[in-house]
Amino acid sequence: MTTLKAQLQNDLTTAIKARDELRSGTLRMTLTAITKEEVSGTTARELSDDEVQKVVAREAKKRREAAEAFEAGNRPEQAAREKAEGELLAEYLPKPLTDEELAELVSAAVAEAKAGGAEGPRAMGAVMKLVTPKVAGRADGKRVSAAVKSALAG
Repeated sequence: MTTLKAQLQNDLTTAIKARDELRSGTLRMTLTAITKEEVSGTTARELSDDEVQKVVAREAKKRREAAEAFEAGNRPEQAAREKAEGELLAEYLPKPLTDEELAELVSAAVAEAKAGGAEGPRAMGAVMKLVTPKVAGRADGKRVSAAVKSALAG
């Protein structure tokens, strides 16, 4: 069993014993999503820590989007719960990149792509290929894409 999944299960046990309904419910849903991912496909397999982290990130993103939808639908109680669940899941994710750190990684990837012969806006794909593995799980794809576009335009 991966260490992140084991940590989630241990934290779930602790939350159940402490009768922490929010934490136990959120961790249960997340562990269910992980198990579902493990058994999907032709054969069951155990996920690596990186794959478990991606599932946790996906669940956290769902909570953020649901909170926004509930706020737009004038349901503040539900929005508050979804936000709390998203913040709880964020504890299990790596610290997100700051704008400065992201800009630094993007400029290095742009320089590397230009050294490889990529020029102008058409270099977008080459730069994204270089930068995506470096920011995996620490920055949203939209944010990375916007940073790359601005770096290539400038």
